[in-house]
Amino acid sequence: MLTYDPAELIREIPFSLPIQIRFSDIDGYLHVNNGLYFNYFEHARAEYLDKTCNWNVMETGCVVGRIEIDYVRPIHLEDQIEALVRCTRVGNTSFDLEHFLVGKAKNGEQATFARCKCIMVTVDMNTMKTIPVPEIYRTKLQPMS
Repeated sequence: MLTYDPAELIREIPFSLPIQIRFSDIDGYLHVNNGLYFNYFEHARAEYLDKTCNWNVMETGCVVGRIEIDYVRPIHLEDQIEALVRCTRVGNTSFDLEHFLVGKAKNGEQATFARCKCIMVTVDMNTMKTIPVPEIYRTKLQPMS
């Protein structure tokens, strides 16, 4: 199983967003249902693009081309989590985002709960056809070396 040091991730990734766990997120196994991780990552991704790039989604869209999640540890109702997001690659018409859910478990232990890799594809909102990543966003997305 992959492991990720939450303290190291928090130091390396400047963008973070607190995630509120709702009672309705909890399933019959008393942890957050795996499908809700997609919602947490989607919310963090939207905030990242807005805050980091000032992305105007009504002008230039970006859609998920591929998404994968590594479930590292279950999230429970009383855990405190935040989402971390960073860009790891910018291509011609797409870019890769890496997300993590990290935080404190109920017992106070620092933990990494999940990792997500998402390939985003830029599209023209009128035609929904792929377009190059606009330069204004490309420069803001460039991964830190």
